[in-house]
Amino acid sequence: MDINLSACFFIAQAIGKYWIENKIGGGGIVNMASQAGVIALDKHVAYCAAKGGIIAMTKVLAKEWGKYGIRVNAVSPTVVLTELGHKAWDGPVGEAFKKTIPGERFAEPDEIAAVIAFLCSKAAGMITGHNLLVDGGFTIQ
Repeated sequence: MDINLSACFFIAQAIGKYWIENKIGGGGIVNMASQAGVIALDKHVAYCAAKGGIIAMTKVLAKEWGKYGIRVNAVSPTVVLTELGHKAWDGPVGEAFKKTIPGERFAEPDEIAAVIAFLCSKAAGMITGHNLLVDGGFTIQ
């Protein structure tokens, strides 16, 4: 909970406070949530609760800080094939999990980075309080 929720909260608070005090509008904060924040994963109660908390926090901060020109969104990916992602999901368990995703694959880091870059861009100027699922359709089932 400390890393997955509290750290995210404290970082957002520090950025938001600085931007508000210095009248820096037009900025965007993107919180890293997870598909686990919108569904229940067996044996992952703390992780699901933390990521669900990030999604709720994102909505509250977007509502509170919108008047200052600050947008707050979240990105909720599926498994991302970072070094840690490979360690955790390479092998039979990962192959079985991939079959539950309509695209039958995990996300690449550059795919998640592109979504975050978009949410921070002027093109996303009217997007705030949103949790964008980047999960290959996993949560539509």
